[in-house]
Amino acid sequence: MTFERNLGVAQRLGRHLEADVLIYDKDVFRRAFEEYGSIVAVFATGIVVRDIAPLIQDKWKDPAVVVVDSNMNFAISLLGGHHGGNELVRKISEIGPVPVITTATEVHNRNSVEGIAKSLGCDIVNRPSTVQVNCALLEQDVEVLEIKGPKIVIVGDDVSVLKKEKAENS
Repeated sequence: MTFERNLGVAQRLGRHLEADVLIYDKDVFRRAFEEYGSIVAVFATGIVVRDIAPLIQDKWKDPAVVVVDSNMNFAISLLGGHHGGNELVRKISEIGPVPVITTATEVHNRNSVEGIAKSLGCDIVNRPSTVQVNCALLEQDVEVLEIKGPKIVIVGDDVSVLKKEKAENS
């Protein structure tokens, strides 16, 4: 999404990402939050922050939001880094902008619970645990255990539980 004056940049990004291009109006961010899992905004960061602030609910529900400046210098993962934003800025960097990622686990070259879950094809059962476990992952390797059942597992708040996603035909 962008202002009319930056339509060329937004169209270039749209072609590269195979994405829709939306022109700014007062409700564009609200509509995009409702309809899209990721948003790339060709704006100054301040505009995006002010427009999305009242829309932000939860890191598990909100779309990833990436800001790209109109000169294509930087692609900034602003919201939802672990939920597609960081991956999106890397993809955008293929056509020029420098990717800006501030997610702690990634800037320290560490795994995150979300990244581990994705790589294993799992859903995170107890999502609030990711805060403590991601903090631990910054300091140390955290063991990933696979438990085959039947079993009963009791865990504390500092243990993330991942469950294999069901196959399409199961």
